Amino acid sequence: MKRMNKLLALLLAVTMAASFAACGNEPTPTPDPEPTPDPTPAITYPLTVTDMAGREITLEKEPERIVSGYYISSSACIALGLSDKMVGIEDKSAKRPIYKLAAPALIDLPNVGSAKAFDLEACVNANPDLVILPMKQKDTAQTLSEMGIATLLVLPESHEQLMEMFTLIGTATNSMEKATALIEYYNTKLTAVAELTKDLTDEQKPVVYIGSTSDILRTAPKEMYQASLITTAGGKNAGDVLEGTSWTDIDNETFLTMNPDVIVIPTDNFAVSSPDYTAEDVLNNATFADVTAVKNGAVYQMPVGFEAWDSPVPSGILGTLWMLQTLHPELYTAEQFAADADEFYSTFYGFHVALDQAA
Repeated sequence: MKRMNKLLALLLAVTMAASFAACGNEPTPTPDPEPTPDPTPAITYPLTVTDMAGREITLEKEPERIVSGYYISSSACIALGLSDKMVGIEDKSAKRPIYKLAAPALIDLPNVGSAKAFDLEACVNANPDLVILPMKQKDTAQTLSEMGIATLLVLPESHEQLMEMFTLIGTATNSMEKATALIEYYNTKLTAVAELTKDLTDEQKPVVYIGSTSDILRTAPKEMYQASLITTAGGKNAGDVLEGTSWTDIDNETFLTMNPDVIVIPTDNFAVSSPDYTAEDVLNNATFADVTAVKNGAVYQMPVGFEAWDSPVPSGILGTLWMLQTLHPELYTAEQFAADADEFYSTFYGFHVALDQAA
């Protein structure tokens, strides 16, 4: 089965490469579809898995009491059908709309702190048989492991790492059927996006500037996840002239030199509202008056009320699709995006999305 999957993936890659060569354009960098795991792998316990820090973790039995100290792994647990098994959750969970929409009971779970200040005592008191933590909490993970509590470290900072996290959690918790469906969804949508954008010429790909959650004069260099959303959706990231893997400050002169065709403003970190500035602020900034995006009114706010789609959260594929309908509505309409958003959330999170909510 795995060999067949690899063969099919190779044939798909060759076919797509041929289409790009035929139209004479450079292919848009697109996350490679992940190999789809076997649909229903037989999982038995005791089970040893290797987490994203390379640590071998043995689970004596299928986890029934899960603590997640990281909002991305918490959201993944919902998508994998594990919310009923969760007994502890990260700080500020009440601020995250996705929990209220998909699993409101999580908000009342014991608070185990944050990636910066994890509450070890609260975690242990929840009596978990599996704890999932961000990579920053290596020391805490070691302490919990020494106490006999199985602890996984995750690092979902790219598309590939997000898929790896789905597989890791799915394997550890015997929820691979859901994890496989989620990975297949990503693969299907990414293949469709590549097909829609394959004939775009360089001139048809707009220069896109994405601001940070704190300042319009802070943007994503070419190595950041946010840059991949833009290029996958048929755009050119204005921040590709910058080096680095984190939000980078620029000055007004650099912004004016970039002269983006489109400006995208993400949500705040909790996806509750816009960040510390709005599209209106950008449009009314006299310093930016000559920027093409400002002159054409092409300043767009990502939808609030779900998750931060510009980051590698489990619903991050919707960030790519939203970017596609924003940059190329002639290829993929707002109505199509709303239908896809509804399909995704109804399938993996159990609630529906209306057209106006996805706008």
